[in-house]
Amino acid sequence: MDNKFLLEMPVSSLMRKFSVPCVISLLVAALYNIVDQIFIANASYLGSYGNAANNVIFPLTIVALAVAVMIGDGCCAFVSISLGAEKNNEAACSVGSAIVSCLISSVILTGVYFAFMDWIIYAFGGGVNSETFRLAKEYFFWIALGLPFYMLGQAMNPIIRSDGSPGFAMFATLAGAILNIILDPIFIFPLRMGMAGAAIATVLGQILTVIISVYYMRHMKLMKLTRKNFRLYPDLLRKYLPLGITSFLSQISVVMSMAAMNNMLREYSLRDEIFGQAEFAQIPMAVVGIVMKFFQIVISISVGMAAGCIPIVGYNIGAGRRDRALSLFKLLLTCEFVLGFVALLIVEFFPRDLIGIFGAGNESVYYTEFAVKSFRIYLCMIIFAVINKGTFIYLQSLGKALASTLISMIREILFGVGFTILLPVFFELDGVLYSMPVSDALTFAIAAVVIVKTFRELRA
Repeated sequence: MDNKFLLEMPVSSLMRKFSVPCVISLLVAALYNIVDQIFIANASYLGSYGNAANNVIFPLTIVALAVAVMIGDGCCAFVSISLGAEKNNEAACSVGSAIVSCLISSVILTGVYFAFMDWIIYAFGGGVNSETFRLAKEYFFWIALGLPFYMLGQAMNPIIRSDGSPGFAMFATLAGAILNIILDPIFIFPLRMGMAGAAIATVLGQILTVIISVYYMRHMKLMKLTRKNFRLYPDLLRKYLPLGITSFLSQISVVMSMAAMNNMLREYSLRDEIFGQAEFAQIPMAVVGIVMKFFQIVISISVGMAAGCIPIVGYNIGAGRRDRALSLFKLLLTCEFVLGFVALLIVEFFPRDLIGIFGAGNESVYYTEFAVKSFRIYLCMIIFAVINKGTFIYLQSLGKALASTLISMIREILFGVGFTILLPVFFELDGVLYSMPVSDALTFAIAAVVIVKTFRELRA
């Protein structure tokens, strides 16, 4: 079997075939933490303290995801280009090398998390009050213990897609998420295992995903993996890791902005007339964390649509069909715009419904008021956000790792972190909310130039 159909099927059909399973896989990955938070928020003995604790740990899981998708997406792009150029042995060696490098990095990251657990929790805003810190540490212990399974499952997912099996990649991730959804309410409510119960349910779901993914690796369609493939190949690492750096930055930026955001929220909450009171201190952190979870859902769809295009674009570029790559880029940008527009309507007109999913009925009126304002301000430029993300990932699939990386760094580090720290100086708590739309609008001005240039190059 080969991937010649990638040169023959209409690009719209190919995008549906590859992007839909990819979107579902990424949504499911995001839903692990979101489902935990929904059940935590609706447990009366956890409430907004549990929400805030979950928000503290969320970026730490994204660090692991960032490393995993850098390896997995980079390998996926490289494998697709290699298969298009009929270099099957090189593709198989890159897959084995990617799995080994993911295992090594996951063990190292787990060791770092356990060695510096208390310090890390404080660094990400967990010191807002003692109850938030206690719950965050309880949740973090089990999440850190399961990191190797989480990272391996996320890295193998795009590799399975590159083998022409996006449906199986979706099934592997979906199976683990369903198990998590089943176990979460059992562990949190009747067994009253609290944050530990939510985390254990998550880890068990991740283990199931890895088991299913390993089964597939033993029965790949386009490559036959042997023992000699499973070693580190430095030459291949230097080729495929740069292709995944944009995926890394798209995730790690969430970590950096949330670290800055949580600390700004902690600092400026203390200066606020309402949230400076001890019983309300955790509300801004809990609320903005929920807004970020909705944003993560939308971005998962955005990145999923673009990442699903990676094997299609890579194969067509490898085979010299730049015209099909251009057609796919146009279709992708159209889909990203529609996604952003729908998301904007939701956050502007239905913020109370969104916050209600996360247990707002158990909280004070200050909680709901701040949540409505947060949704409407923080995500008002979400159309630009999703177009930016789609463009970054698409450049990656063209092999333009440097251009994609530079623009991503400007958005995620210079703008994302910089404005999160700067704007609260002038606008206090509201400054944290303004940081997102300002960053996305400025980044789009740069992305628009890159889009036009890419169009011209693909037409040449």
